[in-house]
Formats: sequence, structure tokens, C-alpha cells
Amino acid sequence: MSVNKVDILVFAAHPDDAELGCSGTIAAHVARGYKVGVVDLTAGELGTRGTPELRAQEAKHASEIMQLSHRSCLHLADGFFEDNQQSMHAIIRAIRTHQPSIVIANATYDRHPDHGRGGTMVSRAAFLSGLSKITTEDLPAWRPQQLYHYIQDRYIKPDFVVDITNFWDIKLAAVKAYKSQFHDPSSKEPQTYISSDTFLKFVEARALEFGHAVGFKYGEGFTVEKIPGIKNLFDLQ
Repeated sequence: MSVNKVDILVFAAHPDDAELGCSGTIAAHVARGYKVGVVDLTAGELGTRGTPELRAQEAKHASEIMQLSHRSCLHLADGFFEDNQQSMHAIIRAIRTHQPSIVIANATYDRHPDHGRGGTMVSRAAFLSGLSKITTEDLPAWRPQQLYHYIQDRYIKPDFVVDITNFWDIKLAAVKAYKSQFHDPSSKEPQTYISSDTFLKFVEARALEFGHAVGFKYGEGFTVEKIPGIKNLFDLQ
């Protein structure tokens, strides 16, 4: 196993979590020349609509839209993955493989229990990844400088908001790449919470709300685990 370094590594409990939570931020940083990767914890195999194989194809399409440098799936058990040694080692290996400066993970609390559990596990793994006595083949210990959590379905007051106004179209296209999951009037599959014709309106409303709070048209909100520092007050908007 060799190192494949990225600047930002985004973890997602399911394919489409990263797109819904932070694809605008991903696109904004790719446009600035940063390398961004996504690691899906599960293949979303318990999803009511579609199949894991179809979700993988949709994730590939979304990755191309966002111009990711890497995407992979750990194939933990959707709905049943737990904070145990095996799962933790898989996440640690991913962090050490990609040596990110920044890790972004699921919300710490959300409608789907996998989101909060996944976000908490990635937080723990980011710390453990820096312990040299935890061995992962020939990969050296690595601890990211920062870990942030994107905000998903349930409202959480953000600690900061990223301006995604110029990248809203990319975000929307990346989300819509998951045609099996979201509104399709021709679909014969069962209706779900996220397949309603109002769900994508909610996604836009959330982006408008976060953007409005800080003077942007569209924004994505994040929470922090440690206080970020700045050297110039004028860096804050």
C-alpha cells in the first residue's frame, strides 16, 4: 500500500453524503488547485432505491463532476458498521494513505444514525492515525491538522460558512448524479424521504440560509472540533 496524497479528504457514511453536505466546498477548493479525495464508508447497500452497483456508477459520475483526485469505498456494513477495531483500522489506513492536511466528516448528529456514528468514528480515527504504535502495513503515522464536520439534514448552527456561490451549479449537478436516489417522476421505485419533489428545494434553501447569514448567495456550513486560529482579522468576513 503506497501513499496517494491529497490536501483534503472527505469521509461520507454513504455515497451522496459528501455531495449533499460539502460538494460546493470541494469544487471551490479544486478550483484553487487543491487535491480533494472522498472515502465512502459504505456502498449504501440498504438504500430503498437503486442498487450498490448503480450507486457506485453514480458516485463515479459525481466524482468526475467535482473533479476529485481520488474516490474509494471501505465497504463497511451500511446501517450496521460499528466503532470497533476493524472499522477503525480501515479508516486509519485511508487517512494514512492520503495524508490529508484537512479531514471533513459527516455531521456529528443527524436524521440517519450512520451519519453521526460515521462522523464520530472518523474523528476518533483522525487522532489514532497519529499514533505510531498502531501499525498499518508500511504506512507511516499521520494526523491531519484540522477536522471539520459538514452539516446535513438536521439543522446545526455552523461554526463557519464557505462561500459556494460560484460553485452552486457544480453542487447541484453532483447531487443529481444520483438519479436513483432523488426525484424522478418516471421512477417506479418506492418514494423515500429524499426522493420527494421538495427535497432538492430544501437543499437549496439550506444553502441560501447559510449563505444569507454571512452575506453570500449560497453557503455550506461546518462545525469544528478545535478553535481555528487566524493571523489577520481581515481574513474573517
